[in-house]
Amino acid sequence: MQDFFTNVSRYPRYLISFSLGVLYTFVKPLLPLFQRPTTAIATSLLLLSGFAFIAFTLRAMLEL
Repeated sequence: MQDFFTNVSRYPRYLISFSLGVLYTFVKPLLPLFQRPTTAIATSLLLLSGFAFIAFTLRAMLEL
């Protein structure tokens, strides 16, 4: 039974490391775009508008 709880206690650490790995994979290609001010502004606006689009879509789908 002790092995079961030891194994289950590893899942949160795996979830955190997996989530950080996915986040790092998505952010790494975007970092060079923030070197120049013009591309930084365009990238920031694109990310912000994408987030707003997803938020508004989910609100409409869930009728919030």
